[in-house]
Amino acid sequence: MRPIPDFAIASQKVLTLEGEKPAAILIKGEKILDVVSIENIPENCPTEDMGNNVIMPGLVDAHVHINEPGRTDWEGFETATKAAAAGGITTIVDMPLNCIPVTTTVDALNQKIIATKDQLWIDCGFYGGLIPDNIQDLESLADAGVLGFKAFLSPSGIDEFPNISEKHLREALHILAKKGIPVLVHAELENGATSSEENKTYKYFQESRPKSWENNAIKLLIQLCREFNVHIHIVHLSSADILPEIAQTRKDGFPLTVETCPHYLHFSSERISDGDTRFKCAPPIWNGENRENLWAGLEEGIINFITSDHSPCTPELKNLEAGNFEKAWGGISSIQFALPVIWTECKQRGYSLEQLINWMSKQPAKFIGKDQQKGQISPGFDADLVCWNPDKKYIIKKEAIHHKNKLTPYEGESLYGVVNATFLRGQKVYENGQFLGNPKGKIILNRLIV
Repeated sequence: MRPIPDFAIASQKVLTLEGEKPAAILIKGEKILDVVSIENIPENCPTEDMGNNVIMPGLVDAHVHINEPGRTDWEGFETATKAAAAGGITTIVDMPLNCIPVTTTVDALNQKIIATKDQLWIDCGFYGGLIPDNIQDLESLADAGVLGFKAFLSPSGIDEFPNISEKHLREALHILAKKGIPVLVHAELENGATSSEENKTYKYFQESRPKSWENNAIKLLIQLCREFNVHIHIVHLSSADILPEIAQTRKDGFPLTVETCPHYLHFSSERISDGDTRFKCAPPIWNGENRENLWAGLEEGIINFITSDHSPCTPELKNLEAGNFEKAWGGISSIQFALPVIWTECKQRGYSLEQLINWMSKQPAKFIGKDQQKGQISPGFDADLVCWNPDKKYIIKKEAIHHKNKLTPYEGESLYGVVNATFLRGQKVYENGQFLGNPKGKIILNRLIV
């Protein structure tokens, strides 16, 4: 006997595996039961008609800094996941630094999991940290369910999360080779660069962290990826100069993956005013030509997917009043706006919604080992859906921002794409500026939701 759906969500524009078409998504429990024509909705099935709104898979953001426990004045699980839901994101993965304690032991991971209780508006996984003195903890952290390990080749800014050397990375790769989860690396290698500019200029900041830092770090990671044949992932790629080397490594069959971020795909250094430390992030934002080359890297599949790298802090730490790039905390708050930012840029370049889904749902779901559960509208997948109007334009205003601290360079940006509703595993959690019910997000542990 055919299962009876609990309800259906219908629209003239559903993004299925066959492309955009009028359809109804039949939902049973937390899962998609089937995708049918609107005429074939079962009799007496409650149906929510979304009209001409686009319905597509909820986004998967595989790089978010939530900072809880310990630095909840920066951000927290409740505010970060609300902002994510308002932006059409239904799954995130939290980074292991900026929280106290940093996620470098199983005990610290357990503390983080406890901190999520009754706070998750969407599903959330975690990365473990790789630092010089926790090599002996890597196996136990992997077994405890982290989705990967994050490391820095240059100082992270957090004393409890020091950077590693090539020696440490080699030791870790030997251990992690058998675990089948990625090693994510902040790819900058310091070489003593100095700047002749005033520290209030963006040019100063660029010269203090030149492209050579990132390019040289990635060359080292390519070497290690080839040597160990282990999945190495480059986070927040900013330099397009290194794309040919990345492409060749992939062509040669080695498991190297790459992400980039909305701020590198939307902003360019030409429009950053001196002293506007809201734009400080590491690696830096480069010029318009570099931005276009990153887009070309996405189109060609050299860059695998897009993450927000949502990295908030208190306004004071941004040092905006003094405008000092040297002293300001690096990081951009963006989780709520990743979808409209990227879609606005896609529209300008003629990229399709299908391409956007690949970069922001399908590929990041694959990266975290959830591509049989999340990232597409298909029977058996989680009913994670975003209903939105890609043609509606709006201006980002502070009062509409849901993450804890409202300081972001996206304030005032005019963007296409308004999220009207977000469904998490069949439950509507967000609609037109309001959050519905109670937090229903689950913890994702190492390819298994518990």
